[in-house]
Amino acid sequence: MRVAIFSSKSYDRQFLNTANADHHHELVFFEPRLTAATAPLAAGFPVVCVFINDCLDAEALEKLAAQGTRLLALRSAGFNHVDVAKATDLGLTVVRVPDYSPYAVAEHAVGMILMLNRKLYRAYNRVRDDNFSLEGLLGFDLHGCAVGIVGTGKIGQCFAQIMKGFGCQLLAYDPYPNPACIELGVTYVDLTDLLSQSKIASLHCPLTSATHHLINATTLATLQPGAMLINTSRGGLIDTPAVIAAIKSGQVGYLGIDVYEQEENLFLKTSPIR
Repeated sequence: MRVAIFSSKSYDRQFLNTANADHHHELVFFEPRLTAATAPLAAGFPVVCVFINDCLDAEALEKLAAQGTRLLALRSAGFNHVDVAKATDLGLTVVRVPDYSPYAVAEHAVGMILMLNRKLYRAYNRVRDDNFSLEGLLGFDLHGCAVGIVGTGKIGQCFAQIMKGFGCQLLAYDPYPNPACIELGVTYVDLTDLLSQSKIASLHCPLTSATHHLINATTLATLQPGAMLINTSRGGLIDTPAVIAAIKSGQVGYLGIDVYEQEENLFLKTSPIR
């Protein structure tokens, strides 16, 4: 079967070709992201494989269906970039990754917390320049620290387990409390209470119409001044200009993100926030 793979990187080629070794599908890799404008590249492909920054809106889906595509395979658990209702109307089947390793994402979030708190990035650069000064490298104890977890699915649960090991006080916000988290000692509160009480707030929820810009000027105003904000979920959970303003005012003391709103623009120029 011919499969068109969009937004492909070298690691996609490596792992997908390895996985395909015993199946003998014809994999064709395209570096551009899939949009209505690039959809013609998939002409004649019954299967199209996409990632989170591809745009499968109504226009793109109509073009794919007209060209013979019948299956959309997502290389992601999230499907907010797909007009699922339109795909259903067009008779397109949409499949997704059941989940990622929740441990990998949770551990990455904890890694960013340690990096920001203990100023490891700054210490590393100093030592490379033979500067062993401790000035400005002081962090705070995680033990006893209040940590807020927004979203307590599999990833949020793993994150809670790790932070419990540090001796943190665990708070959470989720419309659907996780019994496993309650058993860990997590206390569920509303978002305002979580942000006002937590020294660290970590986002682990999907991007939906309800969670888009969940962190905005209004919710940031309730954040504990100088708190740390971590986002390893989706860039759209955070209102970027509002967070930048909060960093400049000192309302946000630390920001750790591996996602951002404009990820579809691969050539977006950014500057580090100090």
